[in-house]
Amino acid sequence: MSIALIIPDRKLDDLQQRLQQALPQTQIEIWPELDDPAAVEFAVVWKQPHGCLNGLVNLKAIQCFGAGVDAILSDPTLPDLPVSRIVDPALADAMVSYLDGVVSYYRLQLDVFSRQQQQALWRPKSPRKLRKMTILGLGELGSAVASHFNQLGYQLAGWARSSKTLAGVQCFTGDEQLTASVAAADVIICLLPLTPATDSQLNAGFFQALKPGAIFINVARGAIVDETALLAALDHGPLVAACLDVFRQEPLPGNSPLWQHPAVLITPHVSAVTNVSTVVSQIAENYRRSQQGLALLHPVDLVKGY
Repeated sequence: MSIALIIPDRKLDDLQQRLQQALPQTQIEIWPELDDPAAVEFAVVWKQPHGCLNGLVNLKAIQCFGAGVDAILSDPTLPDLPVSRIVDPALADAMVSYLDGVVSYYRLQLDVFSRQQQQALWRPKSPRKLRKMTILGLGELGSAVASHFNQLGYQLAGWARSSKTLAGVQCFTGDEQLTASVAAADVIICLLPLTPATDSQLNAGFFQALKPGAIFINVARGAIVDETALLAALDHGPLVAACLDVFRQEPLPGNSPLWQHPAVLITPHVSAVTNVSTVVSQIAENYRRSQQGLALLHPVDLVKGY
């Protein structure tokens, strides 16, 4: 019996060693260097090459290496097996910290002062009056973010594909309520999962529904946003600024117009990074469960896509 780590373009020695310590009786192998593909009964994957799981004829379960499973589910040859994702309690804290910093950055007009510094301009400005916020996606991360900003006194709205009820949040549901959920927002934070339904969902129609002077923050998946529509909304309104931590193509190509846009703040997908210790613990537990025929922790709904 063995576990295959199928995580291309990443150094996996540390993960392999930690998993070997947690599961000393199980061989931990790094794909594609597998001694016996037929011995692999559990696969840990992240952005796996399509079709690479087909040769693992005795595979029992698939474990995502992170919280987002869109790259895994996009594989048309994905075996019909249980899929689990990582749920890191510290991930919500990291996301809240990142977003608190970004919202403060814009509230204090540090984006404006940064541009003024490049021009040697001394023009004091009062903080922006950011009072209303909409959070798109009200899952674990979205709920934690909503709770944080609710405590800070923001007027909160939230949107999700399925009906939600959160204290202090005016909740909207379904495609027909998407634009209504953001119409009054000073700040819009995207935390949606990437599914076929949300791919390019934030398009020209969405951005034109925003109020003048709105600020957009994306910490979900880049493919949810139509980048051409986003740039148009920054160039011609109504958006005044955008912070982007995720992109349709990562790393962001050097010729992307987003790099040089004066109203865009770019960070390299660092808003919430999963803790390796948490990953190892959950992988080991789910491997044991798969061997015992038990349900995996944090299962993925393959129909919903998250």
